[in-house]
Amino acid sequence: MAEHHTDTQHGFGRALVAVYAVFTVAATARSVYQLVTKADEAPVAYALSALAGVVYGIATWALATGNRRVAGAAIAFELVGVLGVGLLSILDGALFPDETVWSGFGAGYGYVPLVLPFVGLWWLRRTRST
Repeated sequence: MAEHHTDTQHGFGRALVAVYAVFTVAATARSVYQLVTKADEAPVAYALSALAGVVYGIATWALATGNRRVAGAAIAFELVGVLGVGLLSILDGALFPDETVWSGFGAGYGYVPLVLPFVGLWWLRRTRST
């Protein structure tokens, strides 16, 4: 019975993969559009959004396939990214003339980018094999 709580085919695990998939598409689509149409305006911000999209994609794939080591690494990287970019964007807004997915700790996305890595790491810890 406990397996329903430890895999990504059911329940909360499936929902977590779905949220990561949505963020993969959102961050990637936004950054591609920005890089194609106005890369010269804020290349660092748009590249960071592209990086976020790649990280979300790796986390999605790893969670969906049960590759817990890669999922943990991607989610940890995501956490460092959202905390680092979030802090820098608040301390020195001039660094990012346009927002990234992680600017203001993900304010533009309802702070989900800030909460998501904590939830992902919690889920990995909660469902690890004993």
